[in-house]
Amino acid sequence: MEQQPPVYHVPALLEECIDGLNINPNGTYVDVTFGGGGHSRAILSKLGDRGRLFSLDQDEDARRNSLDDPRFTFVHSNFRFLKNFMRYYGVEQVDGILADLGVSFHHFDDSERGFSFRFEGPLDMRMNRRSLQTAAQILATYSEERLADLFFLYGELKAARRMAGAIVSARSSSPVETTEQLVEIVRPYINRKQEKKELAQLFQALRIEVNQEMDSLRRLLGQSVELLSEGGRLVVLTYHSLEDRMVKNFIRTGNVEGRAEQDFFGRVSAPLRAVNHKVIVPGEEEIERNPRARSAKLRMAEKI
Repeated sequence: MEQQPPVYHVPALLEECIDGLNINPNGTYVDVTFGGGGHSRAILSKLGDRGRLFSLDQDEDARRNSLDDPRFTFVHSNFRFLKNFMRYYGVEQVDGILADLGVSFHHFDDSERGFSFRFEGPLDMRMNRRSLQTAAQILATYSEERLADLFFLYGELKAARRMAGAIVSARSSSPVETTEQLVEIVRPYINRKQEKKELAQLFQALRIEVNQEMDSLRRLLGQSVELLSEGGRLVVLTYHSLEDRMVKNFIRTGNVEGRAEQDFFGRVSAPLRAVNHKVIVPGEEEIERNPRARSAKLRMAEKI
């Protein structure tokens, strides 16, 4: 029997994302999180001969999924540099930007990347393997206070300070370099009834810090306003409360902090208008097919 290749990533809310882009067949679109190419293939299926699609991904592995289509351009880069690359390709404005902020199956299931506590492997967690900082280096060099803040802010862990203290104590005698070592160190401070959830939150916090995900998202949102043409669409899939709050605030006020600036008449001055005022989430059937879609939230906006 022919062995099927492993699934790279199953996009959540795929139809809703594509509908949200309101695709003009002759328009120019950007998929800033190419991954396995699921969203990009769906966008290309809606484009005509004069349509263009640029897809970005900082992971070298994603390049292997690149599409053979004259309308398609793969850009090996973090989306924080979106505007620079669009300028490089001579693109001043685009009709739609799509971002799926979820981590691919490919990353979670590769023990050598260190994204999951389910496998023993090195504490790496770099999306871009050319970058210098790994999760192990963070655990080795950050102060106890800085680790505690990281676990609390990005992982929302109640035992953040105790976990940080345990890590600093453990590293004084031996480096914390593997997923298994980290799990054993923090296990005494994990609620046994929700062990998987809290370990996932811990690993999420480290991954966010390693890849500077919050700063990259902030930059992407700001650049999206500059790049989108009038009526252009911004479509973002989020998977945890931190990034969802940033996207929600940005759509509502034009900044990730949610500071509403008002004109003389008290009207909020924001460059985007929400397309869906109520966040879109997967239904039960989709969650059954794709359990990792459970936490997905879709927000869409139009450039005013």
